[in-house]
Amino acid sequence: MSKNNTPGGFNGAPPKYLNDFSKALASEVRILLAEVGKLRDERRQLQYEIAELMSVKSKHGAGGEYTPDWAPKPEEPPAPASPPPPPPPAVEAGPARPAWRVVHKREERRPKAKAKALPAPEPAAAPVPPDPPAANLPAWAQWRPNPLLSPMPVAGTPASPMPGSHAAHGGLFGPPSPPPK
Repeated sequence: MSKNNTPGGFNGAPPKYLNDFSKALASEVRILLAEVGKLRDERRQLQYEIAELMSVKSKHGAGGEYTPDWAPKPEEPPAPASPPPPPPPAVEAGPARPAWRVVHKREERRPKAKAKALPAPEPAAAPVPPDPPAANLPAWAQWRPNPLLSPMPVAGTPASPMPGSHAAHGGLFGPPSPPPK
């Protein structure tokens, strides 16, 4: 082994040239990393600008938002002139049919035989409404409820308990609790 106990031949602190080289290398690496970060940001910015330009091109190009669908594509040259197709043979020599059509009214449906066999129940005589409302009132004030559709109170049956008798049998949720003292 060498005169020092370390495998590299030096004890404790590294030599000065190695320390200077490490510092120079670290500063170079920092500079390169800063340049790489700047190039990455520029690349991202260019990709964004390309995407925006393609979006504008698609909006203004054929079939886009700002160009009607029927407009010819600007890149295509006009088609070469060809002889017009022969006209179709005339079916009638008379005037063309009008666009308006006549709609024939349907016949009303006849009632079925079963409906004739069963007589329809006669409606109950409707009560005569009171005098018509005044014409100078607003529409909501002129409204009158239909008495045939008004709810009527239902008379109690022997099976239904009378109001007030629940104290003896208990309430809806069991026996009533005692009053506070």
